[in-house]
Amino acid sequence: MGIEDIEIGEDFDFEQMLNESFENAENNSVVDGVIVEINGDNVLVDVGQKVEGRLYLSEITVNGEVKFNAGDTIPVMLMGSRGERPSISYKKVLQKAKFDAFVEKHGEEVEDVTVEGKVISVKNRGGFIVEDEDGCEYFMPMAQSYLKAQGAIGKKVKAKVLKVNKAQNSIIISRKKLIEEGKVQKDSKVAEILEKNEPINGTIKKITSYGMFVDLGGIDGLVNYNEISYKGPVNPANYYDEGDEVTVLVLSYDKAKQHLSLSVKAALPNPWEEIRDELEVGDTITVTISNFESYGAFVDLGNDIEGLLHISEISWNKNLKNPKDLLTLGEEVNVEVIELDVDKKRLRVSLKNLQEKPFAKFTKEHKVGDVVDGKIATLTEFGAFVTIGEVDGLLHNEEASWEGNAKCKAIYKKGDDVQVKIIKIDREKENISLSIKDITDSPAKQFQDAHKMGDIVKGPIKDLKDFGLFIKLDDNLDGLVRTEDFGPLKAEEVEIGQEIEAVVVNIDTKRNRVRLSVKRLEQQQEREMLKSVNDNSSMTLGDLLKDQIK
Repeated sequence: MGIEDIEIGEDFDFEQMLNESFENAENNSVVDGVIVEINGDNVLVDVGQKVEGRLYLSEITVNGEVKFNAGDTIPVMLMGSRGERPSISYKKVLQKAKFDAFVEKHGEEVEDVTVEGKVISVKNRGGFIVEDEDGCEYFMPMAQSYLKAQGAIGKKVKAKVLKVNKAQNSIIISRKKLIEEGKVQKDSKVAEILEKNEPINGTIKKITSYGMFVDLGGIDGLVNYNEISYKGPVNPANYYDEGDEVTVLVLSYDKAKQHLSLSVKAALPNPWEEIRDELEVGDTITVTISNFESYGAFVDLGNDIEGLLHISEISWNKNLKNPKDLLTLGEEVNVEVIELDVDKKRLRVSLKNLQEKPFAKFTKEHKVGDVVDGKIATLTEFGAFVTIGEVDGLLHNEEASWEGNAKCKAIYKKGDDVQVKIIKIDREKENISLSIKDITDSPAKQFQDAHKMGDIVKGPIKDLKDFGLFIKLDDNLDGLVRTEDFGPLKAEEVEIGQEIEAVVVNIDTKRNRVRLSVKRLEQQQEREMLKSVNDNSSMTLGDLLKDQIK
């Protein structure tokens, strides 16, 4: 009986199974036999009994080549009989040699012996055959394996030797025992480390994207990528190589899962505590640009601390979209500390605070009344923002054109070049008001060039209001006749479109307004009539009135 003949269930009396298997072994002795015949897959061997024993051809085949021929003498192991034919094996002779070498090497005290090999077969679901690199085979019962039959073939395992029996040429091993002993040893060692609560040196075994595994003299722990640097999550491959020695501190140990959590940064002085009393909001410090993100840049203080330089704090230019447009990786810059929370490990800095404000610079170089060149930056419902150098000024719809109700959206598009006049600077609110109307002639100014006070004009009524009526003078200019200037006109008798005459009484070129009066027209006509009478003494008043009636 050999290793492959042992059948075991999940629940069994291991000692009884071994004794029964040893007692039932019929012979297991090695004898010389002569190959009588090789026929197909069968090899008949004369072992001195009435009937030849039979081997499978595979037992004497190595790498596809048959090692023996008919007539050759080979050693075989007798293992009882199957019917009348003796049960023999050449392979078991080779295994016995491996077994004997194992016993010679380790003796009979094998409880501390650990073997390593590959699972080569599953026997009747009772266990696994494991073969080491020297070709020695071991039997690992299912209940001692911590393995499932499915997918076990080819798996490399380590296991403890449980029993060795020379008469049976069998070695029973247990992966379960090795694992459980390892757990006990790990628990004990971790407990010792936790009790000391001191930094300990280890060797980096493996580096992954999420951290690195560190060997602490036989037990492995994981340093998460958050626990490598006070900067926050980092790629461990940028800091260490496998095989490097590193000092760590144990953070926690999950005994049930055998998970040991380690930290590199916890074993180092906390740089945040070092700056608690050395740095405060408003300080100017020199930093190095260490990383870029779409929302800004990270800066390195040089002591494992990183701060955030938000894109809004890089420049006074509100149109900056990418921090790389102004900064380069590794560049040293001076910044101002604008937020510092040591407990939350938060540091925010500003580059623009150390630069002159564009508004302050603008007010040094410009004043109300200046005409400057700009570019349309943003269009809104109420107007447009015009960029002048590094600042934006507001061009309100009312200041964009003399054309009534015109909007910037209808006149301009983003990026258009415009010339504007500064009409107001609010230093407190840092607002700049602009005008295009102020640098172009108003329709009232053009009207003034062609008319003077006292001129009589004629036009259709464009609109009627409670306070008066508007006469259309041209496409962009109306004249207002207030109610008190109606004269002989009756409000209830006039209508839109009706043409009337009036006298120009006021021209406001700045506000683009023209005041008219029908009442004054009547008075002016009376004065002219009287003057005409005085100039022509031969004409009677009756004649003059008669001419007017005509």
